[in-house]
Amino acid sequence: MLDFAYFFPAALGPSPIQIVPIKYHTFSTPSHNTTSIEQNPVSITPKFSTSYHPFQSQSQIFTLLIVLQSEQKVIMGCTKEMQIVLFLLLASATTLALGQGTRVGFYSGSCPRAESIVQAAVRSRFQSDPTVAPGLLRMHFHDCFVRGCDASILIDGPGTEKMAGANSRLRGIEAIDDAKKQLEAVCPGVVSCADILALATRDAVVLTSGRGWLVPTGRRDGTISLSSEASNLPGPTESVDSQKKKFAAKGLNDQDLVTLVGGHTIGTTACQFFRHRLNNFNNTNNPDPTIDPAFLPQLRSLCPENGDGSKLVGLDNGSPNTFDTSFYANLRSGRGILESDQMLWTDASTKSFVQRYLGVRGLQALNFNVEFGRAMVKMSNIEVKTGTDGEIRRVCSKIN
Repeated sequence: MLDFAYFFPAALGPSPIQIVPIKYHTFSTPSHNTTSIEQNPVSITPKFSTSYHPFQSQSQIFTLLIVLQSEQKVIMGCTKEMQIVLFLLLASATTLALGQGTRVGFYSGSCPRAESIVQAAVRSRFQSDPTVAPGLLRMHFHDCFVRGCDASILIDGPGTEKMAGANSRLRGIEAIDDAKKQLEAVCPGVVSCADILALATRDAVVLTSGRGWLVPTGRRDGTISLSSEASNLPGPTESVDSQKKKFAAKGLNDQDLVTLVGGHTIGTTACQFFRHRLNNFNNTNNPDPTIDPAFLPQLRSLCPENGDGSKLVGLDNGSPNTFDTSFYANLRSGRGILESDQMLWTDASTKSFVQRYLGVRGLQALNFNVEFGRAMVKMSNIEVKTGTDGEIRRVCSKIN
């Protein structure tokens, strides 16, 4: 079965263009992941936009969806042959996608303003504290890797995930709480904290100049949160083989690994997590040989050997507040901050993906913004609770 791609608005902020809700499903066959889409027209004004970008497929087949707001319909820009393939895909996907549990527009009937309320809450917090953006991204990743994407990381109490060392310095919780409070006022007991976190993460990436993606919703919240289970999160000194095993255990492949680690293009880390690389790396009395020698004095100045280990340093040297590919360029130059990040360049199995994001000649290029959205959708569906599993928390920090 062929893959195909679709285009959707890159901007999430207020504009004359209204997004047509599209149901989005991904299902697996033995050899492919296939995406289906269904249109759900809404009332729209007589204008149209072609400022759309693709979720590229392995087969590189592109289907352009142009929203013609004067006619309230979607025209699919493809050949007649491709239209036949497309409609066959849609027809076959209807049945196969039923078991997924999450879908784009899950709250379109039960809480139509859900996504816009989350977006506004994130934007408000971001305007006063831009660090909420990388904070939300990190928190969503850490949540999904422990018991799946069920917002268990938000639960307060002794011995919970939030108390684990790997989850120290969580940021962005206030944005989640703001959104939840507003949603409970208009749609009590409807929108899960797990969905709020997934939506807020997408919105945070957009606020840092990244592109948005369609977020399938319909997750329910978990009722178990154990700090001991957070020990399985990938660490800052983790080998590539170990990282690959942990990602594979969650259904994520090598490309997903390199793509999701690319989220380090925004945010910071503390000196204590990489200072060991600067002077006596692995008891050699020398720095990590993978560090660019010209970069070493800057790092030593930022993080002296006996200095404050809690001091924060940008993970992306040069543009730590902008969602772009400079993180990968830093890896190529030996300017990755974390040992686990820099190893993605020294390991052949992951280096090729870094090169493809950098557009290295001779390799098939990858669009980071596009692939990041795809990987996030995949990650955000790890072990989700749907149907009658879990609950819809009234307060994100407390089990009902």
